[in-house]
Amino acid sequence: MKLSVVGTGYVGLVAGVCFSDSGNHVVCVDVDGEKIKKLQRGVPTIFEPGLSEMMRKCQAAGRLSFTTDMKSAVEHGRLIFVAVGTPESSDGSADLSAVLDVARAIGRFMDGYRVIVMKSTVPVGTHLKVIDALGAETEHPFDYVSNPEFMKEGAAIEDFTKPDRVILGSTNHAAAEVVRELYQPFMRKSERILTMDPASAEMTKYAANAMLAMRISFMNEIAHLCAGLGADVDAVRRGIGADRRIGNAFLFPGAGYGGSCFPKDVQSLISLGESNGCPLLLVAATQKANVAQRNRFAQSVIDHFGENGQGKKLAVWGLAFKAHTDDVRESPAIVGIRRFLEAGFAVSAFDPEAGDQARDLLGKAVEIQNEQYEVLRACDALVIYTDWPQFRTPDFDEIAKLLRTPTIFDGRNLYDPGLLAKRGFFYSSVGRPTRSPEPRSVTENPSSPRD
Repeated sequence: MKLSVVGTGYVGLVAGVCFSDSGNHVVCVDVDGEKIKKLQRGVPTIFEPGLSEMMRKCQAAGRLSFTTDMKSAVEHGRLIFVAVGTPESSDGSADLSAVLDVARAIGRFMDGYRVIVMKSTVPVGTHLKVIDALGAETEHPFDYVSNPEFMKEGAAIEDFTKPDRVILGSTNHAAAEVVRELYQPFMRKSERILTMDPASAEMTKYAANAMLAMRISFMNEIAHLCAGLGADVDAVRRGIGADRRIGNAFLFPGAGYGGSCFPKDVQSLISLGESNGCPLLLVAATQKANVAQRNRFAQSVIDHFGENGQGKKLAVWGLAFKAHTDDVRESPAIVGIRRFLEAGFAVSAFDPEAGDQARDLLGKAVEIQNEQYEVLRACDALVIYTDWPQFRTPDFDEIAKLLRTPTIFDGRNLYDPGLLAKRGFFYSSVGRPTRSPEPRSVTENPSSPRD
């Protein structure tokens, strides 16, 4: 099948590559000429495990190409996927200007029937605006299908090719069937395609992200209470996660959620509710709790040193909002580092993939290094923000040797508090009792993190 994808950001690039890998001929188009030049050379503009290899394979097979020529892209694809950004407006609502600009451009260049498929995350009712924008520019027939994405950064290819579900929202059964056919290669074990009306499909995306964000914020609130009462949030998490009605997913406390989806989509849903006279109290509380958690964790580090960080230096492991991505948007690490700098601390930081992106946000105020252990040298504490695999089993002896004092603040609860205390560390994590150093036995084996 011939497809076109408008937008080569995270969603558009992954979708275009995965559709091409399943045998379709895909043209991806973007207004950013520099980005397109990199993609034409086979260089992905985002970090996502497995993406670069799959992309180059599809390009070599002649099934995947990149262009800035919107006209040729529209003429190529019978199905045209829209995957452009919907950033947060000043009032908190989703900015649909790029989506509507694309709709008008598609309408201008259409030379026959097309199915327009919306992958961008858009508020309920956007389908009507897009249909109006298209109709104002063309007399050719078209159909509209809402097809929200549900990919996790760091696992996007697996999520796309082995989806929990595929949502298709359309008032035209035939158009939905065309898109269903496109997803059939990913349904070989079981059918997981759900069809509904466009408004319900649009709402499903926002509701799903808000629910997941709510679970994270709920556990962070419970973790805060556990810390005050001497309870262990890990034990609590396991206890409630064993209930089949609840499950274990998204119940891990931490330094707060970030990224390009949850913060923006939660705020957009709040704004949507307010503009329709239906305030979403739980969703608003979720957002408020997340802001508090990001600040709370950073403040715990600052308080340990007595509010004044002058003469103190912190090492930070992890800048991306989660592992296996280079995305630093709304990252708790960026929020925390800015708090540390305001308090007078010097900061050095390391991330396996997100160093350049963080440097663009933080400038020269932070020393961003390329070596995991060198970043610790002469620092007063290590602060962990991202759960990269290489942080899970570090060399604790090397950490203790390089730090001025063996002190770790763990925003991901990667290590066993008792074992760290026995190794001589002051160890503070999220929602678990803080452990001070204990005398270390010479017969002890090196500790390792928990599962």
